[in-house]
Amino acid sequence: MTWLMALDYASVFVFSLSGGLAASRKQLDVIGFAFIACLTALGGGTVRDLLLDRNPVFWIEDPTNIAAALVGAALIYFIGPKIENRLHILLRFDAVALAVASAAGLGIAISVGYVGPIAILMAMITATFGGLLRDVVCNEIPLVLRHRELYVSAAFAGALAGLGLWHVIGDSLWVFGVTIGVTWALRMGSISFGLRLPGPAHPPARR
Repeated sequence: MTWLMALDYASVFVFSLSGGLAASRKQLDVIGFAFIACLTALGGGTVRDLLLDRNPVFWIEDPTNIAAALVGAALIYFIGPKIENRLHILLRFDAVALAVASAAGLGIAISVGYVGPIAILMAMITATFGGLLRDVVCNEIPLVLRHRELYVSAAFAGALAGLGLWHVIGDSLWVFGVTIGVTWALRMGSISFGLRLPGPAHPPARR
């Protein structure tokens, strides 16, 4: 198993946990759990592979990814009702998945020859599209669109830092570690400490 495969497996599994928690909050049945978990876990990587013209898509080439997503769904299906604050846990699982998926997307883009802005864009797509699909299907305001949240910007900063390091030292696990660390730190800073992007606050809408 390569490090890129390991990163994809890790991001799939952790994103499936966040998808399962979203399904648990909506009190879906077992099919709903499986669907939302797989949509969340596989969505970002699928869009990435389609844009990069990778054939077949990663989870078709290696169905173990589907199994990993289903294991995550089953785990949350049984323990989710025992978790008191599922949104709190969901956000933290999502932060971990965002960071790992950013590194996976960056590494895969580099592996097929993209070492500039496209690599950063692929990292952002891998990290955010699964969560976007999860939130849209579950009728929630997507985390991607929440006002001034460090979400897409966290993935961007992590991928930028990782790519910059790649240009300095070449292929190294440090590239993935820095991408994960920067992305996770910024996202958790937004969740735990209220870090926000600069800009004017929107006044309350008048009806």
